[in-house]
Amino acid sequence: MNLKNDRYTYRVTWSEEDGEYVGFCAEFPSLSWLSRTPEAALKGIRKTVSEVCQDMVASGEDVPEPLSCKRYSGKFMVRIPPETHRKLAVQAAECGVSLNRLASSKLSG
Repeated sequence: MNLKNDRYTYRVTWSEEDGEYVGFCAEFPSLSWLSRTPEAALKGIRKTVSEVCQDMVASGEDVPEPLSCKRYSGKFMVRIPPETHRKLAVQAAECGVSLNRLASSKLSG
């Protein structure tokens, strides 16, 4: 199976421990590929993902949906200690913004 329209999320970074570049795929967190160049690491992880997808299809498993194709509501629940909640509420009030606006700003920064 060749992933012609590969829409998975890849990242390549240097691994000091391995002394090579390592390629990752967010949708397949257990997979990685080491190589001497970032280009080869990306090519290697993409090939590995393609082979894993082929195996999954052959065995009747569901292949993960690419993160780029998922729809997100923009809402998620975060649990924090009550004292942190109070501290953030005070900070939001002092800044003249909603707690939601303050939290969104902190998360995106």
